[in-house]
Amino acid sequence: MDGSIELSAAERKVLLSAYRYGNDARVARRAHIVLLLAEGWSHREVRAITFASFDLISECARAFRHGGSAAVVQPTEEPLVLPRWLLIVQRWLQQNTPQDFGYFRSRWSCAMLAETLAWEARIRVSSEAVRRGLAQLGWVWRRPRPVVGLTDPDYDAKVQKISDLLESLPDEETALFQDEVDVNLNPKIGSAWMPRGEQAEVQTPGNNEKRHVSGSLHWRTGRLFVSSPSKRRNSQQFVEHLDDLRRSLRGYSKIHVICDNAIFHRSRAVQKYLAEWGHRICLHFLPKYAPETNPIERVWWHMHETITRNHRCSTLDQLLDQAYAWFEQNSTHYFEMRKVFALAA
Repeated sequence: MDGSIELSAAERKVLLSAYRYGNDARVARRAHIVLLLAEGWSHREVRAITFASFDLISECARAFRHGGSAAVVQPTEEPLVLPRWLLIVQRWLQQNTPQDFGYFRSRWSCAMLAETLAWEARIRVSSEAVRRGLAQLGWVWRRPRPVVGLTDPDYDAKVQKISDLLESLPDEETALFQDEVDVNLNPKIGSAWMPRGEQAEVQTPGNNEKRHVSGSLHWRTGRLFVSSPSKRRNSQQFVEHLDDLRRSLRGYSKIHVICDNAIFHRSRAVQKYLAEWGHRICLHFLPKYAPETNPIERVWWHMHETITRNHRCSTLDQLLDQAYAWFEQNSTHYFEMRKVFALAA
């Protein structure tokens, strides 16, 4: 087999780089074997110097002949062999809670998993072994995302109806997505940089104050219309916002307002208002339990992320001034946010 491998300058450079500077020891070993074979070493001599088996040496030579240096330095993935107890733990995490085994806890901890393994499977491992095993599987300890459990049985029909409206909207008519947002003097807590081992503090007021802001996102332009803040989130606030839209959008013969199913959006006061202004204002309702279909929710999320999280305003008026300034100065971002409904549809 001596002299059966010949390296070009480029191939030799690749193999040398993998042998000298590579992060994978197995790749470096294969590159070393091929380099020795290319120098005319016999399989027996290579085995003596590298302590590799004849099978590995033959495999490296075969890989080089079939695929060149690239086949030699390609990382190899060894099959992951998991202990039986770790597969049991993974199944419990996916399908059960501690309460299914008679405990009061509603979520698993490493100690609880280790204890349950001892009782249910007669397998004794430490909580630290459980933690390492879960890390090996790619599991992490983090906060879950809350989702609405209920679904609207007419979800598809309602989304399709609004999609048809937006696609066939005449030039003389317009459509907006409407919603309300709370602005609290008590700061929302968000992640921030801080020294390791220390926890930064966010000062909160003794008594919380809040205001409700009603806004609408223009479907065609992405322009945001916001009304003055209100102490109450009710029909009066909604009707005043509809009035603001009617005055701000005089150039349109009809304004289609797409909103959620809050009870005050359907109240007697709203019906009375529509009886007078129904020729200009038309309400459309999104599916129930589906806030992701309303593009303006993205505006509110960015507002909280930018203004209200960890804020240092001492008064609610100061905080509202910052929020309304942000609404006005960031109008260029809203055009992209309006596409959220198209994605939901």
